[in-house]
Amino acid sequence: MSSVRRCSRTACGRPAVATLTYVYADSTAVLGPLATYAEPHCYDLCAEHAERLTAPRGWEVVRLAAEAGPLRRSSDDLEALANAVREAARPQTPRQGRGSGGQSTEAGRRGHLRVLRSPDN
Repeated sequence: MSSVRRCSRTACGRPAVATLTYVYADSTAVLGPLATYAEPHCYDLCAEHAERLTAPRGWEVVRLAAEAGPLRRSSDDLEALANAVREAARPQTPRQGRGSGGQSTEAGRRGHLRVLRSPDN
């Protein structure tokens, strides 16, 4: 069995380079880089068929630009992820913001949510 995916067009045996998806609710055809794995309702197209793609009258074609090369994770990505995990794990202490009357407006914090006091209370 070949690991290379082929164009979905009938009688075309060329290797696929793009994936076509239809968004029926928006009358849109989306053509983007080859998907990571084959989806049942998506169509893989070779370069020639992707270039010549047209959509039905009244539909819009959205062409997503392909990346210049394969995606690579950098050490910056890993460091940003580690910092986000550290920040989320850090115990939160209630911050004391001051309202217009000198009252505390923030009563507590849990993760990214804050409990705010009404300025009337």
